[in-house]
Amino acid sequence: MAPQTSNEITRAGYEQLNEEYNYLVTVVRQENAERLKEAISLGDISENSEYDAAKDAQAETEVRIAEIEEMLRTVTVIDESDGDTVQTGSTVTIEDLVLGIKSTYQIVGTTEADPLNGKLSNASIVGSHIKGLRAGDTVEFHVPDGIAKYKVLEVKNDR
Repeated sequence: MAPQTSNEITRAGYEQLNEEYNYLVTVVRQENAERLKEAISLGDISENSEYDAAKDAQAETEVRIAEIEEMLRTVTVIDESDGDTVQTGSTVTIEDLVLGIKSTYQIVGTTEADPLNGKLSNASIVGSHIKGLRAGDTVEFHVPDGIAKYKVLEVKNDR
């Protein structure tokens, strides 16, 4: 099995995280401050549901900002290469040899994963087992229901 690479992220994923961070810091924080100011102006905050909602929104924003800051500090940005092996950033077409289903995914870091939209985590069971493979390679591994078998049909590593 390939080594754990859960802190890798594609360049596009890194830029998306930066955009979200900047939006939260510059726009959402200001909106939260305005909501708090408005709620406080309504009077007694001990029984003020608007104040409670504004404080909750502020807390959620600050938690997400802290999460993104930690991710940005610890990720390794992977720039797609022109090699022929499956790696983070690759677009790969695979065939499930047990079910006979072909699927195309971009291999991404765990923070970007969205299998229903074609983004498979490099740390997922399938993603980690196909990393390093080339078109034509097959792999078998144990899963809860038995043995999974995949064949790599195509690998694209565009710069």
